[in-house]
Amino acid sequence: MQDVYTQLTVRSPEEMRELGRRLAGLLRAGDLVLLTGELGAGKTTLTRGLGEGLGVRGAVTSPTFVIARVHPPLAGGPPLVHVDAYRLGGGLDEMEDLDLDVSLPDSVVVVEWGEGKVEELAEDRLHVLIARAVGGSTDGAGESDEGGVREVTLVGVGGRWAHSALAAVAR
Repeated sequence: MQDVYTQLTVRSPEEMRELGRRLAGLLRAGDLVLLTGELGAGKTTLTRGLGEGLGVRGAVTSPTFVIARVHPPLAGGPPLVHVDAYRLGGGLDEMEDLDLDVSLPDSVVVVEWGEGKVEELAEDRLHVLIARAVGGSTDGAGESDEGGVREVTLVGVGGRWAHSALAAVAR
């Protein structure tokens, strides 16, 4: 099965959040979303939008120091499990302590820095690659400069995404 690719340009943090809100409309329980991008690229900002779109409880913040946060739904949708695998270097073996395989069937699992670590959790997954356009910068804490253009590539892997509306999200 061929992967589905969609590319778009995001010009602000609010546009990144809005992209997350639109993507949330495509997500359902059992979906695995991998976010890849340098520090300050907008991974957590996108996840905030996903949380808003999924209608989950609690502020979506970076789980860097707790590794994973679970945001229960406010209504009937799936919970959002937000994982930051930046400090985890051992691949899926190290991730097993988080029980992501148990959470996945009932939740939308979003993993920042998950590339090369969690792909084995699901044959079908959405990979979001965020690249800072030339001239972007971060402050000393790795936070976005609140400006700067991002190039975002959405890659739907597996049959789940074969006939998805990923291209419509980019509009």
